[in-house]
Amino acid sequence: MFLKFDELYQAVREGRAATMTVEAEGTTYVRNFRPKERLILLGGGHIAQPLCRYGADLGFAVTVVDDRPSFANWSRFPEAKEVICGAFPEALRSIKVNEQDYVAVITRGHRYDADCLRTILSGAFPKYLGMIGSKRRVIALFKLLEDEGLPREKLDKIHAPIGVDINAQTVQEIAISIVAQLIQCRRQNVKRRFRETVLTEETIDLSLLECLAYDKTPKTLLIVYETSGSTPVKSGAMMTVDKNFQSVGTIGGGCSENAVRMDAYRMIGTGTRRCVTIDMSNDVAEDEGMVCGGRMKVLIEDVSV
Repeated sequence: MFLKFDELYQAVREGRAATMTVEAEGTTYVRNFRPKERLILLGGGHIAQPLCRYGADLGFAVTVVDDRPSFANWSRFPEAKEVICGAFPEALRSIKVNEQDYVAVITRGHRYDADCLRTILSGAFPKYLGMIGSKRRVIALFKLLEDEGLPREKLDKIHAPIGVDINAQTVQEIAISIVAQLIQCRRQNVKRRFRETVLTEETIDLSLLECLAYDKTPKTLLIVYETSGSTPVKSGAMMTVDKNFQSVGTIGGGCSENAVRMDAYRMIGTGTRRCVTIDMSNDVAEDEGMVCGGRMKVLIEDVSV
């Protein structure tokens, strides 16, 4: 491993992106650690509830804004990182939308949409900006805003009507169509990563990084650096195993972890490293309950010396 774990931990604790590199089978792989992207939902109505839940599941830090206390509350949005009750323009000014944010305008009416867009378009344009509404409503609102002096090129960058056209009908289906568009935006410049040197998983497990940085218990670090087929995790998944046979993090749980945990335990204190392949596609794997049907390559390295 080419990094200092304490520096890595401090960086992600402060909300900064960080990178570590690992070498396996003669190839150097890059594992990125990216803070959660912010998804701002302007409107706490019925669509916002599943959208908040799905967004949180995808790793977004969700902020919900509504000016009605009966809609802007934690009981409606337990998965949200932040719930703000207040007028939309004031809330947006306090939030300070930036170029990395994802914003969905899903208010209850035309004038609230206009208030939101006026405020957003006066500052930094977010990475994603979508607005709910029929094509007729969108055209009328954009004409109003353009007549007020807002640049047409900014209005044309708004995803409106919001969401991927999947003929969604129900509240949940509409939320899924919006989430699909968020994923399109998030991944538009990302290559397919099968056997790429940039590992897929970019999430941050603070407990694992803290363990690596400050827990002096002798341990090994396991990191998935290549996958093929259907696997329980993607490349970049990480875990540790210490001399007490305790683990932090995961490389998939169940049989996929059990297949290498004992190897990792035996390597503690040896100062060695090795690469192993977990095959979940053969008859033995099926007998052991590995139903995914893919293969993972895992680097195990003693990080205790």
